Amino acid sequence: QLYRIGIDALIVQDMALLTMNLPPIALHASTQTDNRMAEKVQFLHSVGFSQVVLARELSLKEIDEIHRACPVPLEAFVHGALCVSYSGQCYASQACFGRSANRGECAQFCRLPFDLVDADGRVIEEQRHLLSLKDMNRSAHLEAMMDAGICSFKIEGRLKDVSYVKNVVACYRQKLDAIFKRRKEYIRASSGIVKLAFKPQLDKSFTRGFTNYFLYERSKDIFSFDTPKSLGEEMGYVKEIRGNYIIVAGVKPFNNGDGICYLDERGKLKGLRINRVENNKLFPAGDMPRIKQRTVLYRNFDQEFEKLMQRKSAERKIGVEMALYENNFGFTLTLTDEDDVQVSVALEKEKELARTPQMDNLKNQLGKLGNTPF
Repeated sequence: QLYRIGIDALIVQDMALLTMNLPPIALHASTQTDNRMAEKVQFLHSVGFSQVVLARELSLKEIDEIHRACPVPLEAFVHGALCVSYSGQCYASQACFGRSANRGECAQFCRLPFDLVDADGRVIEEQRHLLSLKDMNRSAHLEAMMDAGICSFKIEGRLKDVSYVKNVVACYRQKLDAIFKRRKEYIRASSGIVKLAFKPQLDKSFTRGFTNYFLYERSKDIFSFDTPKSLGEEMGYVKEIRGNYIIVAGVKPFNNGDGICYLDERGKLKGLRINRVENNKLFPAGDMPRIKQRTVLYRNFDQEFEKLMQRKSAERKIGVEMALYENNFGFTLTLTDEDDVQVSVALEKEKELARTPQMDNLKNQLGKLGNTPF
């Protein structure tokens, strides 16, 4: 059924599918098949996979080695949630809750709070999110990944909303387009030019803080111990609390309706909604929370940005050239797009000499492309 409706490829983990009577559809090896060795990627290529999604844990050096060892196109994750286990090899959710992560039902066991207790029963850490990782963000490393052999970038989007998808995809689109302008040897897979009605900003969407993970080395600053929830963008700190408002020191402006959060003195995430903003004074909706001076404030819901995301925020247009010329029985119009896809339409028409020049009129009429993507 998927093949009949025009799906390009299937992302597969279960090798049993290879023994089935499949239609002639491309197969991509999922990151869940734990693709971190050249030998594994070579095997997958040999049994019919036309693209391989690499394990998230690989460094640029390891990616480059796999690319040199095997000609199959490689895909890699660049943005989104990270799993504390090797890609596709976590069975904690299945073991504890009967929900298989490899079947899209992860209970997110690693986002829960834990106590860390030593062999003598001493509590080293109490109720902290010891297995929760920050979110991946490799937006500054796309060119290095391309040079290492990656030809497809994967943005993790499970349970994410529309504004997250719009914002994150737009950010990566802009960064890739900037690379393509400088590096003519790289050819983009998509057609057309995208115009955005907003400025993408990654920390305005759901984020537990960012890490490039192990792209250059097995870095240590990858954990989000304090909270598995979104902190958002850092806005400033509490300067003073007076009566029913908070005075903030910072350079970024707040909006009426913004959601802000902070870590209290016990390291627990707390949040509040702003009812009204007057310069650097924030008037919370509801009761005034207890916040210490110098507490850092984050905005995890930007009211004005979310309003912008609800409207049409991007438009893609594909360049097209037109040629109108005479034939023996009338006229022919030929359109050729930027991918050299071409179509011609012939029109039988009696020819009459124009009383006035028609060039501007022709350009005007043919330029009415309406809601087409051209």
